[in-house]
Amino acid sequence: MPVPFESLLPFAIITGLFTVTATGLNITRYYSNDRKPTRYGLDLWEKQMMERDRRLTGSLRGQTSEPIAPAAFATNSIWYLEKQRNH
Repeated sequence: MPVPFESLLPFAIITGLFTVTATGLNITRYYSNDRKPTRYGLDLWEKQMMERDRRLTGSLRGQTSEPIAPAAFATNSIWYLEKQRNH
């Protein structure tokens, strides 16, 4: 007659591995976002502002309070952010 708790060990192993995987994914996202929470539901405006921040600071989540952009910002291209018009 089987013992009723013999299935708990594989269940615990599977649950533990799912937990380790999910925790690793959350930690990876957290550190890749400059130790800030992940952004969800981004629209076009927010994506463009994130791209502008990346061009200004080198990081998608970085922001600057300088009133004048660095010299390298003048030569960065923004053309690929604009949608192409059909004439």
